Amino acid sequence: MIMDKIPVPAVVGPTASGKTALAVELALRLDGEVISADSMQIYRGMDIATAKPTADEMRGVTHHMLDFLDPGERFSVARYCELARPLIEDIHSRGKLPIIAGGTGLYIDSLLGNMNFFEAETSDDLRAQLQAELEAEGLDHMLDILRSFDPDSAERLAEGRNPKRVLRAIEIYRTTGMTMTHLNALQTDTPSPYDPLKIGLTAEDRAYLYDRIDRRVDMMLDMGLVDEARAFYDGEFGDTAAAAIGYKELLPYLMGDMSLDECVDKLKRSTRRYAKRQLTWFRRDPDTVWFSIDTMSFDDIANEAESLVRQRLF
Repeated sequence: MIMDKIPVPAVVGPTASGKTALAVELALRLDGEVISADSMQIYRGMDIATAKPTADEMRGVTHHMLDFLDPGERFSVARYCELARPLIEDIHSRGKLPIIAGGTGLYIDSLLGNMNFFEAETSDDLRAQLQAELEAEGLDHMLDILRSFDPDSAERLAEGRNPKRVLRAIEIYRTTGMTMTHLNALQTDTPSPYDPLKIGLTAEDRAYLYDRIDRRVDMMLDMGLVDEARAFYDGEFGDTAAAAIGYKELLPYLMGDMSLDECVDKLKRSTRRYAKRQLTWFRRDPDTVWFSIDTMSFDDIANEAESLVRQRLF
């Protein structure tokens, strides 16, 4: 444990890998409380699609950052960190261990890395102008514009080719005079108050994980996922909540455009692709300690993870 820093283990990994179960087991053994790091489980009513832990799964362990926001409300990584930081301090001040658990890598890395967020002004007129220019000239043209004043960001964003991020980088520069590269440097210049330990769950055989995902989707359907999706689209929801995997894939069925079987197959494929992206994100951190759910029993993983936490953070 680094002196004066708060020890914070984080259970990370792809969907359906057992993060909640391991975090709860560690909390029971180490007198901890769980802080969720899932960008969709924050929304009320979105229970089945987001695999929100049930009371039985929580096993009496206190969970935070779940089920507190209406689907129509916007949420951001900056807001997540703003809410999660005092929770960590409070849990630690009561002599308990704060345990992060979730699959939203951006939330976890931003929180544990103590990112500072600067809310740059937005301009609807400028955004519309840039969008029109993008549609007329293409993404490579917009990357050339970005490259003229921020080559580092242009090189980084060229790989993902996300038009929204490219336009936002240009918008920030034109409204603030600061490049995205400069803002990113400012965001990481304050040392983190945490001593983190990332415990990753994966599967050596990817097919094993994909089978778990398919079976989870089937279980969600048995639990009433279709009815939950129908109720969701009958209500008010925001852009962020509407992006939840589990609803948008079922919309063609609800609209009468596709069969349920076709939509379920699409949902399983989308979830598998999401799991692959999660693994890619978390594997970027070389300090993450990985356990394979297809070669180790749950008890063995829990025992080794507990030992690791005690050695590293106490």
